[in-house]
Amino acid sequence: MNGPYNYGAESVKYGVSFGTALAVAISYTNNHSILWAIIHGIFSWLYVIYFALFK
Repeated sequence: MNGPYNYGAESVKYGVSFGTALAVAISYTNNHSILWAIIHGIFSWLYVIYFALFK
């Protein structure tokens, strides 16, 4: 499975990175707090989903 078409690990890595960046951007835009942006960045996709559903 380590052939030239193994994109699973790369996709997950970029998905996590994108989720973290998105969570930090949303958090800082709404709260104007670096501390909250860091905390929300740690939870990344969970915060993004929460924001989409409840904000």
